[in-house]
Amino acid sequence: MKSSAFLLISIAACTSALATPCDEVKSAIAAKLDAKHVANYTLDAVPSDKVAGDAKVVGSCEGGAKKIVYTQTKNARA
Repeated sequence: MKSSAFLLISIAACTSALATPCDEVKSAIAAKLDAKHVANYTLDAVPSDKVAGDAKVVGSCEGGAKKIVYTQTKNARA
């Protein structure tokens, strides 16, 4: 009985995590990248079926409907 309750709670937690809005996921990923001193990048939320084969997917949001794609950008010199 305990394992069934644990399983249901786990499934509920995973489902709510997957339904997270893209802006929240992008902010969390950006915070991790910034903490590692990564610079010159973009994070874009794109529909899951529009992700190019060579894209670097770093997360998903809106229940898996969208993927967060990381792109390294060139350093612009002033």
